[in-house]
Amino acid sequence: MSEAVPLGGPRFQTEPACLYREMRRDHGSVVPVELDGGIPAWLVLGYRELHQVTGDPVLFSRDSELWNQWENIPDDWPLLPMIGHRQPSILYTVGERHRQRAAMISNALETVDPFELRRQAERFADELIDTVCLSGEADLVTQYAGLLPVRVLAHLYGFPDDEGPGLVTALNDMIDGRERALAGQSHLASSMARLVADRTEKPADDVVSRMLADDSGFTDEEIVQDLMVMMAAGHQPTADWIGNSLRLMLTDDRFAASLFGGRNSVAEAMNEVLWEDTPTQNVAGRWAARDTHLGGRRVRAGDLLLLGLQGANSDPQVRTDASALTGGNNAHFSFGHGEHRCPFPAQEIAEVIARTGIEVVLDRLPDIDLAVPAGSLTRRPSPWLRGLTELPVRFTSTPALGGTSR
Repeated sequence: MSEAVPLGGPRFQTEPACLYREMRRDHGSVVPVELDGGIPAWLVLGYRELHQVTGDPVLFSRDSELWNQWENIPDDWPLLPMIGHRQPSILYTVGERHRQRAAMISNALETVDPFELRRQAERFADELIDTVCLSGEADLVTQYAGLLPVRVLAHLYGFPDDEGPGLVTALNDMIDGRERALAGQSHLASSMARLVADRTEKPADDVVSRMLADDSGFTDEEIVQDLMVMMAAGHQPTADWIGNSLRLMLTDDRFAASLFGGRNSVAEAMNEVLWEDTPTQNVAGRWAARDTHLGGRRVRAGDLLLLGLQGANSDPQVRTDASALTGGNNAHFSFGHGEHRCPFPAQEIAEVIARTGIEVVLDRLPDIDLAVPAGSLTRRPSPWLRGLTELPVRFTSTPALGGTSR
């Protein structure tokens, strides 16, 4: 791929929308890209082409063992946590076994009471706001959004509350795909293994115990791997969904009502983010089961295809007027598509956590406003997940709740 575009660099941080437009202009809907170490892949940016890839799990398989580049991948490759090799998780299981596995996870998540989920999300959100509300200023990313989802998810899974901060650090290290990625993956795996061992001996009313009670014959190691996937997929994208939505409401006049009690505007802003500023920008991936053609490109057997979710969401053939609000249109790719998409109960959980997190901020911090110029806000340097590095705000000092109910 002599014309390959490096999948990295500051433009994914500073101007991804412009970058995707240039890729589409220069290369079409399927773009040759290079990963760390010059590893080749295809980035699927076309809405129609992405629908084709995610809708045909036989031709475009989730089985990473098909990859024709494994002999070129070093043991310390920083993207290994995102592109697993012989990893026994749901991400790389195919066929009937995948359907059984997806059912096990969905069944365990479906029993989560949405009212109890919201109550727990409010509890953790209030605790986090209590730490900043007296000061009149806060960073809503590092002090709030980046801490909230994992606290709620850890509680649902059965972790003690005090393990939350360590899980946050490990998850962020793993997802960023940099020098601490493998260490973060190791911490997360050992934490999940301890929890599974504990719940095997002492079942409780939590997600892990319900997964262990499934009669499909999955091993403890398989359940540990699935819990890692669920935690990674559930935490950082939800944290970025909160941060990106709050940024939109604080910087875009169309959503000004959100800051003054307009709860419908919260839902509109959250949906707008999933179209225009989705937390999960690109996903690895699918592997071609045989030679084929896609978007005018010749794809070889074993080639890796990256799912360009944000690129597809902004495909001009779909978004003919990108300036128009998306309203209730949910035909975006932000949760994936096809049999390997994010399970519906997991989407609902993420939405409850994100919306609750946003509404608690608006309820607790009056006259909130950005503390820095909007143009100075920066993003993490990642082509995979798009989130703010910080969101500094000012507000009128208010008393802490101190654990009292609102």
